[in-house]
This record gives sequence, C-alpha cells and structure tokens, in this order.
Amino acid sequence: MMPAREIPGGDAPHLIDRLPPVRGRIARDVPLASTTWFRVGGPAEVLFRPADPQDLADFLAGCPAEVPVTVIGVASNLLVRDGGVPGVVVRLGRGFTAIEPAGDHRLDCGAGALDATIAQTAAAAGIAGLEFLIGVPGTLGGGLRMNAGAYGSEVKDVLVEARALDRAGRAHTLSPAEMGLSYRHSDVPADWILTGAVLAGGPGEPDQIRRRMSEIAEMRAATQPIRTRTGGSTFANPRGQKAWALIDAAGCRGLVRGGAQVSPLHCNFLINTGTATAADLEGLGEEVRRRVAETSGVELRWEIRRIGRPAGEEGR
Repeated sequence: MMPAREIPGGDAPHLIDRLPPVRGRIARDVPLASTTWFRVGGPAEVLFRPADPQDLADFLAGCPAEVPVTVIGVASNLLVRDGGVPGVVVRLGRGFTAIEPAGDHRLDCGAGALDATIAQTAAAAGIAGLEFLIGVPGTLGGGLRMNAGAYGSEVKDVLVEARALDRAGRAHTLSPAEMGLSYRHSDVPADWILTGAVLAGGPGEPDQIRRRMSEIAEMRAATQPIRTRTGGSTFANPRGQKAWALIDAAGCRGLVRGGAQVSPLHCNFLINTGTATAADLEGLGEEVRRRVAETSGVELRWEIRRIGRPAGEEGR
C-alpha cells in the first residue's frame, strides 16, 4: 500500500522525503496546539499516525537513526514549546486503543486507550481495582511511562506486563520489575515506545465499582480545574510533602505570567487563561520552582513533560 503522505506544495527538500513508507498517515509541518490540553505550542516537523503496532515497528526499523522520534498520546500532561518539535512526532491513535478481556480479571489494553475508558470497561466486566484510572487524564501509554496514579493507587499496582518497541522497531515484553516503576517514574529507555499492556484487578460488583468511580470523578471535579485549559499536575510531590502545599506557602496561588496562571483552585495546576504561550506557562512554572526553593529549600520536579524548541529556535 502506498504511504498516506500529505505534502504541501514546494520543491525544498523536507525530512518527510527521507522517511520509510507507512500504512498510517504522515504529514509535514503539522500544528500541535489544537491537540494539547494547554492549547499552545508549535508544529511537528513531521506527524506520523501509525495504523497499528506493526506499522510503527516497520517505520522505526526504516527511520534514519539520527532523526529524533517523539511519541505523544492525547497530550494531557504535555507542554509543546512554541518553536515546535523537530523530527518525527508519533501520535498513537485508533490502532492502539483496543481493550480486550485477557482472562482472570485482566484486560489487554493498547497504549492509546484512554485511562477513563479502561476504568469504564473494567467496571462493566466486574473487574475491581482499576477505578482510580477514572481520575487519571490521558492514555495508558503516558500512564505506563510515568507510573501515573491517583487516589491511592498507581499503574504499577495493576500492571502485569507491558509491550514496547525500541528505536530499531524490535518488540519487547516488560515485567513491572523490568520497567523499574516508582513514584511518577519508570526506567524504560527514553527512546522506546510503549504500545500496550495487560492490567489486572479482582472480582467486583459492577454497580459498586461504578459508585467508587463516581466518587473519584466528583472529588476530582471539586478540587481540580478540569474545565480549563490545563495540563494536569505540574510538579511531582516531593517525598513526604505535597507540591501544592509548598506552592501555596510560597505565595504562588493565582500567580500570573502573561496569559498563564497558577490555578486558584489547585496550586499544582497551571492554566492557560486564553492567551498564554508555551513560554508563559513554562516560565511561570520555573518561577514557581524558584519561589518554592527560596522559601522551603525544596526543588520541585516537573511532572508535566515538556518537548520541542522555544520560539526563535526553529530550524536549529
């Protein structure tokens, strides 16, 4: 099958011409702002939406080793800088969203499956223990990469095994121990792409599971600015402390930089009030880090993933 390439007019050579054929969709100079929850950021030099894991594996095997490859899902906990993302941005979509029963209260899920959809599927199947995923924005791939968690549970608590492709397109199956999962961290090589996982829960009554999910959703709506242009929790909690409390104590609640603001509702969330650039948001986050370090001696670690180049560095 011929690759689905979308190439605007112009004779200048482009990275896309050096890439292998694909069965999915591939396009050059694609704006990313509309795909991110923050609604900011520059374009992808090339955006590739693989048809399925094999299409992605074949692409990686044929992609020149010097070409940067960055993977994204629904960009819920992601900040794309204003200068855009060099190389190839891989977005896992429809070919990675399947959620299938795997026996013994287990689900086999694609990395592009929404965490909330996994929770709902588990509830319908009478699988308890995955309710916390209703409170985790984004897709399973990101959850695996950062060992996402909410309301007392983490991905490592329910993970049986994960699947990944390395930069050369070779397939790997990883146990939780091999992934080195800890608080908001994994040891999976940065250039590997997680493509799916098997998750396990236990027996439960669907109605009871749904009630617990409703409680989580209500708590989240009451305490987090989920109806704004935000990117989820900004900083990881330092050991034994809460990031939001440190930020509040440093006087940062409601702090503004350009069109970016520290949420008055939850201090560990940054908000695009409507006119923010990625530079506004990242600069505000760094100012929060500076003030917290100054008042408490604690160095906050970014939980939001930041990718790409600042404005003005396009083409470097």
